[in-house]
Amino acid sequence: MIEERQLRVFTRTWWMENAAWPNGLEPCAGKKRTIGWASSQEEARTKCAKWNSTHNPGRYSLKAEFEDA
Repeated sequence: MIEERQLRVFTRTWWMENAAWPNGLEPCAGKKRTIGWASSQEEARTKCAKWNSTHNPGRYSLKAEFEDA
């Protein structure tokens, strides 16, 4: 039996407020928030690209990514 691979698709920010840093932003990988699942890297990339194209990353660079579950 072939086991299907599961990839977690999630969002997170890449910056946090810190007045001591240039532009008031310090690099910081934020909490991962699951937005879906995929069974292949191609499907995960597609889901991330779709989410990223319909959401403004804003000041904190909120973006979709994926990882092995």
